[in-house]
Amino acid sequence: MTLKLANLALFILFPVAWFAPLLHAGLLPLFGLKEISVISGLQSLWGSDVILALLVTFFAIFAPYLKVIGTALIQFRLASPRILPALHILGKLAMADVFLIALYIVVVKGVGLGRVETGWGLYLFSACVLAQIAIGFLYDRQRKQTKAS
Repeated sequence: MTLKLANLALFILFPVAWFAPLLHAGLLPLFGLKEISVISGLQSLWGSDVILALLVTFFAIFAPYLKVIGTALIQFRLASPRILPALHILGKLAMADVFLIALYIVVVKGVGLGRVETGWGLYLFSACVLAQIAIGFLYDRQRKQTKAS
């Protein structure tokens, strides 16, 4: 029951993470910092690079949410556990988005032109993705133990 509740909590936490500030960025120390969230970043990308916007939309929004939905369907016996391998892949794809954000922060800080500070949304989004992976792993292990008994 605990894993079910944890997974259902992600239905709420992921949308919060999408709108929360991932990072605060500014050009040179003289200008103020602008908050960037998953949603505001996607809005900017749709205007400049549609292909990259599609990829980021899939990694940041669809992959993690589809995994939450799929896991819930399996947990409530509305879908077959045979889809678990596909759900594990979706969780790993969502982690790619966290990696990309971290890479952007390192690049901007390394160039020295801008100022970037991580926001609480980056930690929330990362925690959601990691929790999702852990829930999938624990549920799969629990299911195998129940089968063996």
